[in-house]
Amino acid sequence: MEKGGTIVKGKRRKKLTGPLMLLMLLTLLLPVWIGSPSAHAAEKSGAVYIIPVDKPIEQGLGKFMERGFKQAEEMNAGLIVLDINTPGGRVDTAEALGTLIKDSPIETVAFVRGDAASAGSFLALNADKIVMSPGSMIGAAAMVDSTGKHVDDPKLVAFWKSKMQGAAEISGRDGKIAAGMTDVNMVVEMPEINKTKQKGEIIALSAEEALKVGYADHISNTPEEAAAWLGYSQDDVFKVERTTAENISSFLTNPVVMTILLFLGIAGVIIELIVPGFGVPGIVGIVCFVLYFSGNYIAGFAGAETWVLFTVGLIMIILEMFIPSFGILGILGSIALVAGVVRAAYDTSDAFVSLGIAFGAALVVIAIISIIFKDRGIWNRFILSDSMSADRGYSSAIERKELVGLQGISLTPLRPSGTAMFDGERIDVVTDGDFIPIDTPIIVIKAEGTRIVVQQALPV
Repeated sequence: MEKGGTIVKGKRRKKLTGPLMLLMLLTLLLPVWIGSPSAHAAEKSGAVYIIPVDKPIEQGLGKFMERGFKQAEEMNAGLIVLDINTPGGRVDTAEALGTLIKDSPIETVAFVRGDAASAGSFLALNADKIVMSPGSMIGAAAMVDSTGKHVDDPKLVAFWKSKMQGAAEISGRDGKIAAGMTDVNMVVEMPEINKTKQKGEIIALSAEEALKVGYADHISNTPEEAAAWLGYSQDDVFKVERTTAENISSFLTNPVVMTILLFLGIAGVIIELIVPGFGVPGIVGIVCFVLYFSGNYIAGFAGAETWVLFTVGLIMIILEMFIPSFGILGILGSIALVAGVVRAAYDTSDAFVSLGIAFGAALVVIAIISIIFKDRGIWNRFILSDSMSADRGYSSAIERKELVGLQGISLTPLRPSGTAMFDGERIDVVTDGDFIPIDTPIIVIKAEGTRIVVQQALPV
């Protein structure tokens, strides 16, 4: 019994030893796993490039992001972090940037610092991973027009919804949630957060909600923490900065700024042409046009042809004021000028709206200036403003005052007009109504310009 009992105890000890050793091993490794900054493999190689996406999504931002991706690729970066805080922007620009992100050979992560709203959520969904900061938001991607009104065109809504849904599904996310971010008519159930999107609503997810429904992979406070979570060292972190030219271009291509520049340009140049002599309006107008074209040129919207069209148009309008062409030069110049302005802009419809507002406002200012400075206007060159009166030395005919009192003889019968001879000079004369026969002595009693009045001379 004793021997048998000893054997049983030995077996029990052997059975307990294995689990105890495993438990001790887990206890030793647990702090290491908890303290590890990455849920992935060991530290990855390659620099981390942080590209700020903190402005409305338009072509200026697009050019900046393209430069950042190209720079990261040239430097063999391991990770690109899109630091997103944007209200959204243009759908066409977002679509192009989504392709840029998706096709990049470099791993990408969207770090949502503030809002990834509208087109910003589309950019985030095209990244390999999405990391959100506490208090941030993703979604609210319904299409709106320039006034902020929801777009109801079924084709446009369907197009944008398919783009959002496709971007989500490629990353293994629930496509219905992305579709619910764009379509107010959908009903989307989200049991993970105990919410159901009803008709008339748009899905916008907080960081915690996005994490639960799979629209965020992690929550971090900074882009650097997001990179560390993915296994990248924080020793080689570079932030792509905008150049001075890019900042200026972004400001100048703002639709409001563009409209103001066009207004000042049109008003300044025309005021200088019709009320010459000031100098300042002309200089301001030309500078504003230069800023307009320069901003769009730096942003990549305008080419050299836009400068040519504008210059030719301006020259033709100036020539129209001095060379009579029955309006042909003016019409051709206006067409060339408008074509240059519109082609320089990123969006043709926006350019026409800005140009229309600017032109209307400029006409009002030009009318006011023309009235105030009417005495200095160019039209005075074509209007005879001097009064050619006798008191200013002007006369419509030669005065013959020296003939008054002079005697002569009628060469023709005066009925009452005719011809007479005075000191060997033939002169057309007229009587007061009396008939005077030929070869009758006469005397000049009045001289009014070319009208020489005579009467029959009395015998001495």
